[in-house]
Amino acid sequence: MINPPKTLKTERLRLRKVKPADAEAIFREYAQDPEVTKYVSWQAHQNLDETRDYVRACLLAWDTGRAFNWVIEDRQESQLMGMIIARVNPEKWELGFVLARRYWGRGYMTEAVKAVIDWAQRRGEIYRVWAVCDVDNLASARVMEKAGMQREGILRRWSVHPNISAEPRDSYCYAIVKN
Repeated sequence: MINPPKTLKTERLRLRKVKPADAEAIFREYAQDPEVTKYVSWQAHQNLDETRDYVRACLLAWDTGRAFNWVIEDRQESQLMGMIIARVNPEKWELGFVLARRYWGRGYMTEAVKAVIDWAQRRGEIYRVWAVCDVDNLASARVMEKAGMQREGILRRWSVHPNISAEPRDSYCYAIVKN
């Protein structure tokens, strides 16, 4: 089983394993924000209990090796900004990410995505890091491109984004692979 670091650091950020005490900041910063949650695969949270349940699920997934969730914090002020997840298959990791609206447009998510990709690519057993985003989510597409991922194509009717529609929507597929 892969045992990723509980903390990854970049120039401006600290990515660390989520903990139960993060639920309030997650809810306040982004989980209930309709603009932030527009393109995610989960419903915007209606209350703090939903966020607490989500954090518990994240911790269980980490403990069983199915997925690894890191909160993204500003290194200077330890302010929670968002989260990044790596869903694990033996040789490939699928990324997902979310960032509080007040941090958009400053390169933070690209920095976080690069940190996870860089760590994964140093592992002998991980050959592919990939992610999808709604075809209308140009900001996420740009993050992946700036992080070095290449668009592989469009996956038709791939992802349900319940805050937009109950029907699956088209998604871009991006990946970076070892040669």
